[in-house]
Amino acid sequence: MKRLIRTTFMAAAIVALVVPPASANTSLVDLGTLGGTWSVAFGINDLGQVVGESATAGDAAVHAFLWRAGGMTDLGTLGGRGSIAFGINDLGQVVGESATAGDAADHAFLWRAGRMTDLGTLGGSYSEAKGINDRGQVVGDSTTAGEAADHAFLWQAGRMSDIGTLGGTESKAHAINNRGEVVGSSFTAGDAAVHAFLWRAGRMTDLGTLRGTPPSDALGINERGQVVGESFVASETYRAFLWQAGSMTDLGTLGGSLSIAFGINDRGQIVGDSTTADEAADHAFLWQASGMTDLGTLGGSSSAAFGINERGQVVGDSTTAGGTVDHAVLWTN
Repeated sequence: MKRLIRTTFMAAAIVALVVPPASANTSLVDLGTLGGTWSVAFGINDLGQVVGESATAGDAAVHAFLWRAGGMTDLGTLGGRGSIAFGINDLGQVVGESATAGDAADHAFLWRAGRMTDLGTLGGSYSEAKGINDRGQVVGDSTTAGEAADHAFLWQAGRMSDIGTLGGTESKAHAINNRGEVVGSSFTAGDAAVHAFLWRAGRMTDLGTLRGTPPSDALGINERGQVVGESFVASETYRAFLWQAGSMTDLGTLGGSLSIAFGINDRGQIVGDSTTADEAADHAFLWQASGMTDLGTLGGSSSAAFGINERGQVVGDSTTAGGTVDHAVLWTN
């Protein structure tokens, strides 16, 4: 299967570098693990509930988790060995993907009221759910019948629907807002390029790129219809972007050459990660009207921010002091 676009940076050489939190008013909390050595947080709702993935005791497996009130809960699986949670809405409903019984395949799931439900596929063997809104609408991607292609889907009222492409063979959906607007990336006609898209009212719109050269990918959207993601600019260099009112803006970097934006709230605060000035590591950032701010680390060399809620709380992961292990983290102002 063709890879649409990178969604994480390849790590550069790591040096001993410790950066404190963004300001004296910002706290950085290690959310711990499910008993294993590492964890990553991908989503947070307005209640401060956090979801992600973590190694279990002895690093025997990787399971989706829900963190709330200071404790991390294992959400289990669809019968297989592993699972991962990507999104959570304000009702505490969680989505992600899990191995099915016998590790036969990975399927999108919806977890609610203590139970994990298989959302099925578009006819193929694989699916993953990346986002959920407060109406219970879920988005992600799935292989189609005969494993012919990977298509973005919208799941609602017990049914998964193919939302199509920009004319090419494949697409992926990453996020959805409460208005039912969906963002992701898709091949264009003839699979000539990969472009970020915005889907609404049954129609998929090409959001273009920062420099006119593909690829681009849309990874987050807020209730105002503002979209964030990444776009190629030059020579293996990608930049975080903000798309609004038909225009895509380069958000810059923390001094290095690369950046990517994963989430945006209704206040227009944006989170992601960027290489630092020496290109030695990636650091989580918070972007707002005053510019891009380095959110720091747990004492290690790198960090990344994947989600932000309306209270300005940010989640992601960071390497711990003196090591290369990543732990799920919560930044709070």
